[in-house]
Amino acid sequence: MSLRLLLVDDDDRLFELLTAALKPHDVHLTWAADGPHGLAALEQQTVDAVLLDVMMPGMDGLEVVRRIRARSTVPVIMLTARGDEADRVVGLELGADDYVAKPFSARELLARVRAVLRRARPGVTAEVLTIGPIALDSGARRVAVDGVDIDLTGIEFDLLHALMRRAGRVVPREALLDEAGRGDVSVGERTVDVHISHVRQKLGDDPKNPRWIKTVRGVGYVLAREAGPA
Repeated sequence: MSLRLLLVDDDDRLFELLTAALKPHDVHLTWAADGPHGLAALEQQTVDAVLLDVMMPGMDGLEVVRRIRARSTVPVIMLTARGDEADRVVGLELGADDYVAKPFSARELLARVRAVLRRARPGVTAEVLTIGPIALDSGARRVAVDGVDIDLTGIEFDLLHALMRRAGRVVPREALLDEAGRGDVSVGERTVDVHISHVRQKLGDDPKNPRWIKTVRGVGYVLAREAGPA
């Protein structure tokens, strides 16, 4: 699903780097170099989310998010310097939906955007994925195996969704958390193993010889595009 994002940041190099990194993921990024231009851009175009730097000359990001919230419910992700807890707290209190501390990877940023959109506007990132007998509807947050619905917890669903979106590719544990929009302090890499075990059980996958979710020792997991031997 294509996404349209607006970056409001005085760092033109960041815009260039993010444009190159996000384009392969079908993300169209536009740029405003300061707060007033960012607010003007929101009046002229429709975007799925705003990436908003806190530290900008003139009108800072906190004032921008305050003005955005006075007129719009568009999701806003604040870009803050690492360790600036006060700015993060104030930003969230003013109505920001999430924050990412600089420096960050494009992968982490995209995972945060998708997680925010899943919570705020499920239809924006809705997609239906089918791998073998496994069918996942991200909009309805529904998973079925051979047409029979299975009950997954929130994080189990997000982890399976992340694996299905990258089927056939090995996903490291830490990257899997980011892809699932769960790259936070409350969920650790070891926890991933436990949740993947639960997902396997619910999919009917043999934990000793899994056909679908395979372990790559010392790295992470891969969801096979085709079932391996039983």
